[in-house]
Amino acid sequence: MQYMLLIYSNEKPENPPAPEEWGKVMSEYMKFTEAIKSEGIMIAGDALKGTDTATTVRVRDGDAMHTDGPFAETKEALGGYYLIDVPDLDAALAVAARLPGSWYGSVEVRPVMMPEDYQSA
Repeated sequence: MQYMLLIYSNEKPENPPAPEEWGKVMSEYMKFTEAIKSEGIMIAGDALKGTDTATTVRVRDGDAMHTDGPFAETKEALGGYYLIDVPDLDAALAVAARLPGSWYGSVEVRPVMMPEDYQSA
């Protein structure tokens, strides 16, 4: 099964990490990425630019409306993702617990709908 690991963290923490600490976190992300690649479970993954670069699109009555910023204002913002292929939810949760983002933010784990799922949705 495929699972999306959505990484959330505070974009503007009260006590931001020092540059050397941030370097350690990025090093841990690189190690994590290499590990899940070598395990053959990584499909994709990327970091996202900040919410200040986001544009939200809504179409109402055929008219597209564009709004600067994310859909909702929250302290934690989506900062990146990994798409993995593992046997089940328990395996996906174990991978998410290894993700550096889970150490200071949160990781939402969601199954990806596959073509066969659309018939029962």
